[in-house]
Amino acid sequence: MPTSPDSPVRRAERRLARGIAQVTGSALGPYQTAVIRIGFSFTWLFFLVREWPHRHEMYGPDGPWSWTLARQMISGNHAFTALMWSDGRLWFECVYLFSVVASALLLLGWRTRTMSVLFMVGVLSVQNRSIFMGDGGDNVIHLMAIYLVLTRCGQVWSLDERRRRRRGAEADEPGRDVAGIALWALTGLALAGITVLDLVSWGWALIFWGLWFVHALWWTVRRYAPDGSPALREARTVLDVIANLAHNGALMVIIAEVCLIYATAGWYKIQGSRWQDGTAAYYPVNLDYFSPWPAVSELMSSSGVLVMVITYGTVIVQVAFPFTLMNRRVKNVLLAVMMLEHAAFAVALGLPFFSLAMIAADAVFLPTGFLLLLGGWAARLRDIRPFARDRATVGGDAPAPDRTLVG
Repeated sequence: MPTSPDSPVRRAERRLARGIAQVTGSALGPYQTAVIRIGFSFTWLFFLVREWPHRHEMYGPDGPWSWTLARQMISGNHAFTALMWSDGRLWFECVYLFSVVASALLLLGWRTRTMSVLFMVGVLSVQNRSIFMGDGGDNVIHLMAIYLVLTRCGQVWSLDERRRRRRGAEADEPGRDVAGIALWALTGLALAGITVLDLVSWGWALIFWGLWFVHALWWTVRRYAPDGSPALREARTVLDVIANLAHNGALMVIIAEVCLIYATAGWYKIQGSRWQDGTAAYYPVNLDYFSPWPAVSELMSSSGVLVMVITYGTVIVQVAFPFTLMNRRVKNVLLAVMMLEHAAFAVALGLPFFSLAMIAADAVFLPTGFLLLLGGWAARLRDIRPFARDRATVGGDAPAPDRTLVG
């Protein structure tokens, strides 16, 4: 029997078709991924600059975790780090400075496809050199640096988007992109060198060469598809669909990762006796290591009610947050509470980098309307500068706001 157009089956089919078209036809959450890019690159850049005077003791030749010990561990876990290619002081300085530059360029959104890969290389190189120096925030940055490679995180609020807006139609002509071609060639030469010298495992070499060839294929199709054969135009459509699927898949993984972090943290806390009796928050603020402001620590620990509220409130928010994603208003309230809590921990416990990393991860759930409001404020601040020249509206030809993820 023919199915009625208004039957539940037909309605479900139409919803499924719309969902597939949305997932394959566009990169969801352009503003959220831009904020994640900015947040994590800024956090890592801030950390590298802050620890510049101590870099040799933390990750370099003067550290207690020697190059020989690091090499022995990496030979077992096959982690990637360019700092294992040489134990020289000059090489360490070059890699550390490389990580600083890659973080700054990703923060600005310059050549984000390439910079996201180089940012990942810098993060993995430094962190895997001395794995015992990290904490929870470093682990989050470690994972997000990998996920960012798969996202189209330069669609908005980036120099790439600004360049596309200014060039207009010329932005779709890759043949004019001399800087992009030169950057691709230089990275190819470097990759060929480290492959010939057998400096990376075959697995990592396959990943890096795969990304390099994908960039070449993307450039070739974009270069010749507009005036080429229908097969080339279809190939460009297929590449766009694959890129959107990779972006949306990575974005879903980031969302799941953040939910998993809070869920596991909350449920583990529930099992602790100090969290059950409401006194867990008392102990860290009375440790010298977590007391940068003794007066603030004393004020917090002197009130039993405040300690109990912080203890139980932390557990409730962490356990409840993943379950509030279906309710936009409740989710936004808990999101604001968690961000304020991390900001308070940054000041009271002296954990700025951990807090910044978690706030950057939380940003994936920020509403698009709120992000557009922030963008408008930033545009007004930019335009009131005496030397401001570009007064184009923020967003320009940026993708239309997507509200699927944010509510």
